[in-house]
Amino acid sequence: MTENDVMETARKLAGIIRETEVYKEYLQQREVLKKQPQLYAQVNEYRQKNFDIQMESDGAELFDRMEAFEREYREFRENPIVDEFLRAELAFCRMMQEMNVQLTAEIDFE
Repeated sequence: MTENDVMETARKLAGIIRETEVYKEYLQQREVLKKQPQLYAQVNEYRQKNFDIQMESDGAELFDRMEAFEREYREFRENPIVDEFLRAELAFCRMMQEMNVQLTAEIDFE
């Protein structure tokens, strides 16, 4: 099998992923959110801040910063549009992570 074969298989896998209910739900929730551009911008700011905290912190500091972050955004997360989008995004990310773990285990990559 050639590298081109592997890339073609990856394209096929991407097509299969696009057909999953998890991915379709993510797209649906993203479209609902995008209908409110200001809210969409706020969600992106929330996501970026969350990412930054996780990348810049470790151990107890991470725990403390995430607790503060969650308190700060508790009311924001109560918005059903925000909550549904973030839940759908999380489900899709988990599926992709699990797939990556499985793939890595199957090819004996350390």
